[in-house]
Amino acid sequence: MPALVPASAAPAVPDLLAAVHRLEASVGTVVRGKPQAIRLAVTTLLARGHLLIEDIPGVGKTTLARSLAAAVGGTFRRIQFTSDLLPSDITGVTIYDPDNRHFELRKGPIFANIVLADEINRTTPRTQSALLEAMSEGHVSIDDTTHELGQPFMVLATQNPIEHFGTYPLPESQMDRFLLRIHVGYPQRQVERDILKDRAGGDPVASLSAVIDHAQLRAAQDAVERVRIDDALVDYAMSVVEETRRNVAIAVGVSTRGALAWYRAAQAHAFADGRDYAVPDDFKQLAVPALAHRITLPAAHESLGRARTEAERAISEIV
Repeated sequence: MPALVPASAAPAVPDLLAAVHRLEASVGTVVRGKPQAIRLAVTTLLARGHLLIEDIPGVGKTTLARSLAAAVGGTFRRIQFTSDLLPSDITGVTIYDPDNRHFELRKGPIFANIVLADEINRTTPRTQSALLEAMSEGHVSIDDTTHELGQPFMVLATQNPIEHFGTYPLPESQMDRFLLRIHVGYPQRQVERDILKDRAGGDPVASLSAVIDHAQLRAAQDAVERVRIDDALVDYAMSVVEETRRNVAIAVGVSTRGALAWYRAAQAHAFADGRDYAVPDDFKQLAVPALAHRITLPAAHESLGRARTEAERAISEIV
């Protein structure tokens, strides 16, 4: 891998970088002992992407989403995906108002800034597609009318890697819409002990306030797009992507959209580290979160968790 650091490298915009670090610190006061998960969630937000979290219940997925919404001063909605959930339960409906004699839109939870799509693989493909439109296009269609979603807009979707009975696996096209896939995992013993002692007092998210406003967040997202990536790093990234397509252990390799997502994530990761240029570690650290869910293995695995592990191992061996 090339070791490249531009001689004229300038630091990222100080005020915006300070705001991003306040955001990470604020979320970290509630989601304890998980700095890497927080960094990847913030990286996803900075890159204007969406996050898939595969983990067992009760390890802080909902808390992470709620904390992120509170710290950016945004609205938060949680959608519990079930087999009988309808697309209109996500997007909203138009209802006739007899008093005013006109139809009015009752917006669904997708219009929030931060949306938690809980157990996304428990609903039907038809309902999943309604979420897909919002994630990929930034708008939803209700009764043949297009409605733009607010900004910032980020979906954090969860699925349980152990349970697979009664689920509808996400199609490759929808998996590809998530910028990163992560798993949170159990906290360390001392961290969990502190959580047990401190959480008796109530909801810790309720005490959080906004540490970055929407204008600052948009400016940071714009700054991310200006992060420089040397041609040698682009060539390295392309070599990895092409190897996923040639490797006999992988049935379907990373798409062009997947390569672009990796590129954007590396820019956001570099910015969060205080740089206006990317280095090899930005790509290497994000290879598994950005690429593992975009490949398909030739053999079917008995569980979602097993498939995830094998995919992550395949990407790690290539990188």
